[in-house]
Amino acid sequence: MESVNLIDSFADFARNKNIDRPTMIRILEDVFRTMIRKKYETDDNFDIIINADNGDLEIWRFREIVDDDSEDIWDHDKVSLTDARKIEPDFEIGEEVSEEIKLEHFGRRAVLTARQTLMQKINDLEKDLLFQKYKELVGEIITGEVYQTLSREILLIDVEGNELSIPRHEQIPKDRYRKGDSVRAIVHQVEMVNGNPKIVLSRTAPSFLERLFESEVPEVYDGLITIKNVVREPGERAKVAVESYDDRIDPVGACVGMKGSRIHSIVRELQNENIDVINFTDNMELFIARALSPAKIQSMKINMEEKRVSVFLKPDQVSLAIGKGGQNIKLASRLAGMEIDVFRELDENEEEDVDLDEFSDEIEDWVIDELKRVGLDTAKSVLKLGRDDILRRTDLEEETIDSVVGVLGKEFE
Repeated sequence: MESVNLIDSFADFARNKNIDRPTMIRILEDVFRTMIRKKYETDDNFDIIINADNGDLEIWRFREIVDDDSEDIWDHDKVSLTDARKIEPDFEIGEEVSEEIKLEHFGRRAVLTARQTLMQKINDLEKDLLFQKYKELVGEIITGEVYQTLSREILLIDVEGNELSIPRHEQIPKDRYRKGDSVRAIVHQVEMVNGNPKIVLSRTAPSFLERLFESEVPEVYDGLITIKNVVREPGERAKVAVESYDDRIDPVGACVGMKGSRIHSIVRELQNENIDVINFTDNMELFIARALSPAKIQSMKINMEEKRVSVFLKPDQVSLAIGKGGQNIKLASRLAGMEIDVFRELDENEEEDVDLDEFSDEIEDWVIDELKRVGLDTAKSVLKLGRDDILRRTDLEEETIDSVVGVLGKEFE
C-alpha cells in the first residue's frame, strides 16, 4: 500500500471518529516509529514528517560519514564513506547523510500491520475518550433513545450513537418503553468491561430526583435553596428535605411552585411518584415530626446514641405515620437517619390494652418485632387491624398471623 493511501484512509477513519488533528498526527508518528525500531532497532536518528491533509509521509534517516576502516562503522548513526557515495557521489568523511526511507522499504506485511495498528489505536482512543467523557458526567442527567428492550435491561443510544444501559433494577417499576422512545436518566456508573466502556444509567437513584429539582426549580439551580437529603421508594413515594439560606424564600413553596406547577412535571417524569417536600431544620424533634407528616405527633423520645426514636401518636394517627406498606415511616427513618418506632398513646377513657411484649412467652420475639415495625405494639392494635391488613403490611405468613390473633384474642375473652 502506498503511503498516501495509508495516510488518507487513516485520516478519514480518524475524522469519522471525531479524533482531533494533533492526536491523529501523534498516533501516526508513534506507529511509524514502532516500525522503524523493529527494522533498525532504534529511531533516534530518524525524522518523520506527516501531512495529513494531502496524505504525504516522509521518513528521513540521518547518519554521519566515517572512514571505511573506522571502528564506529557499525553504530546506528554512522555510515561508511563507500555506502554514502552510493547515495551521493561527492560526499566526504564527517558530513551528514540524510536518506529518505520509503514506506515500501519496510515490506508489505509491516505496512499492513501498521494499518491495522493505526485503526486499533483509534478504536482504543475512542473508547478511552468515551469512558472519560461519561466519567465526568456521573451524577448528571442525559437523554437517550431506546433502541432495544431486553428482559434485564433496556439499551439506549445517545446523540453520538454510543450505547447506554438502564438495568431493570435501575428502572422505575412503572416504566414501560418501546423502541424510539426518549428517556431521561442520570449517569450512575461508568466502568471498563473487557476493554469496552459500560455506561449504566439510573432512574431510581435519589440523585436523579435531586437533578430534576435543579432543572425545574431555578432557586435550587442557583444555590439559593439547598437539597439536604433525598430518599425514595421509586415510583411510589419520596421525601426531599430542603433548606433556604435566604429568609425571604420559602424553600417548600418554591420547590412546589404555584398550584404545584414546578413539582408536577417531576412527578410525571417519575411515573406519578408522590413527593413530600420538607423544610429542613437542625431541631431533630421538629424535623422528625415534619418527616412523618401528615401524621400528627403527640410526643417523642430521642436516643441519639442508639440513633433511635420512639414516637407516640393517637390511635387514629398511627396508620398515617406508617403509610401504605410502611412507606411513610421507612422514608422518614432514612431521611432523619434514625430508626423510628411508633407507639399508640391511649386516651383516658379508652379501654385498657396489653403491650405485645407481655406475650413473649407465647409469641416469638421476631414476630413481635415485625408487628412493631408497622406500628402494631399492642394486642388491640393487632386485633383491630385484622388478618388481611396485617398480611399485606408485614412479611408474616398467614399461619403465623392466625396463631398470633388466636393468642391475643384469648386475652380479652
